[in-house]
Amino acid sequence: MLLSMTGYGRETLPYKDKTITVEIRSLNSKFTDVRLKIPQNFKEKETELRRIIADRVERGKIELSIDVKSHQGDDEYGLNHALFKKYYRELSKLSDELGMHTPDMLQAILRLPNVVATDAEEIEEEEWAVVLRAMDSAINGFDKFRLAEGNAMEEDMRTRVKLIREYQSQIDPHEGERVTRLRQRLHQNLEEYLGKEKIDENRFEQEILFYLEKIDITEEKVRLEQHCLYFLEELDKQEKQKGRKLSFITQEMGREINTLGAKAYSSDIQRFVVGMKDELEKIKEQVANSV
Repeated sequence: MLLSMTGYGRETLPYKDKTITVEIRSLNSKFTDVRLKIPQNFKEKETELRRIIADRVERGKIELSIDVKSHQGDDEYGLNHALFKKYYRELSKLSDELGMHTPDMLQAILRLPNVVATDAEEIEEEEWAVVLRAMDSAINGFDKFRLAEGNAMEEDMRTRVKLIREYQSQIDPHEGERVTRLRQRLHQNLEEYLGKEKIDENRFEQEILFYLEKIDITEEKVRLEQHCLYFLEELDKQEKQKGRKLSFITQEMGREINTLGAKAYSSDIQRFVVGMKDELEKIKEQVANSV
């Protein structure tokens, strides 16, 4: 089971002469970052809202929006005339001093805090119960969205891990050729530099063995295979939060692939290494978007 870090849920419920709409959405974030857009008279419930989100929603940049609309023309909302006039005087004075043209001052003032405010001081218990039901339904939809996205991501990552393993299996036939070509190239270089008669063949063979030990890629292939299997095992687990662990595994996979490339000394093997790197980068993008 894998959850995407991006998600969306929405629910609208009626209450008396009002319509209550709750929306929750999330984007990528390394940590849990909760932002609320709620009516002024809901501020007293902010702590409870944050607790509900923390209990039910895994990490991400989460935005919760609660909108309450009256069927009678938003009678509960009014304009704070005194505050509006104060803002207008101050802004007009400042614009005159700076020689600024401000045709949209009216809209700008209306967006300032507390200019448009609700007359309701407290939320009715029945209304709050409806808000909680709408929120519960929105979060359920949000979870389904995340799970569906996560399933698609998981399938894609499995395919790409399979491709990495296939690329690795194609390296084996080229290893013997690599050793032969390397031996021939080194011998040819020595002949050109020292002359054929001055080459100590026994010493040359000893140096070749030492050199081949340095560029042997057996351990890297074994570790990469283990990391790939470990990655797939983590995907199989039922726990939800696994993005960080998968990220650590991809880092280890990247180290082994980079070492394979550094030790390759073969254009054929390098092509497979480039293919593995390409698939790994796509896996990392998916992991970065998982919870």
